[in-house]
Amino acid sequence: MAEIELGVGIVEYRDTGGDGPVMVLLHGLLMDATLWDAVIADVSRSFRVIAPTLPLGAHRTAVHADADLSLAGVAAVTTELLERLDLRGVTLVGNDTGGAVAQLVAAASPRVGRLVLVACEAFDNLPPGLTGRTVAALGKLSPGLFRAFMQQMRLKPARRLPIAFGWLTKRGDAATRAWMEPILTRPGIARDAVRALRSLFADRAILLRAAEDLRTFDRPALVVWAAGDRVMPPEHGRRLAALLPQGKLVTIDDTATLIPLDQPARLAAAIQSW
Repeated sequence: MAEIELGVGIVEYRDTGGDGPVMVLLHGLLMDATLWDAVIADVSRSFRVIAPTLPLGAHRTAVHADADLSLAGVAAVTTELLERLDLRGVTLVGNDTGGAVAQLVAAASPRVGRLVLVACEAFDNLPPGLTGRTVAALGKLSPGLFRAFMQQMRLKPARRLPIAFGWLTKRGDAATRAWMEPILTRPGIARDAVRALRSLFADRAILLRAAEDLRTFDRPALVVWAAGDRVMPPEHGRRLAALLPQGKLVTIDDTATLIPLDQPARLAAAIQSW
């Protein structure tokens, strides 16, 4: 993993290198860039892939104490990364909270040439579903209590609960266990996670405004959704595809929200054939 010093602090990112067009992959809350590993194995044959680990609770180096970890703040981190690496004509792809961040970045940055939204928060689904509301409530705890509460995530039955990762992935338990490690072992990351939980969902209308901004996103846009998603309503996928001027909708079966874990080959194929 490479590192870059940004305004919030050190951000790690994976860079496959190469001379192909650039694709930037954004993950969700309490996840890291490994969400995309199986997708990268496919798309890196055609793209130079950048996959940052954003400060969303599974990062490994604590950010500055005054870092803005709201959705707008994390979008600013992403935009700064694009600028510092001088990435242009980017295919920006976001899943889960990463898709919410991607909406904000795409609406504001001319560096985004194409947008792919993969089963993500949209419109008024913030925090998203039962899972999101439960996780958001944990932000009311102190970092110490939060870290103590999260110790149960060492156990697979706890991770598989609907209020944890149970409704987010069908097949990705190994990844979800690894994502918990920084919170469980590093007090600074637990502090950052609590700050993120308190900030990410503070502006409940931010994605409603983003949706209006996306009506003028006059570049190619692909919306990929899980057919039976219980956290991100499939109707939101249809609405996003309809409001984007060049929007196209692809629906994938036998997957939960985290399509990069559950159906990486089908997701990679949808992106590369688009």
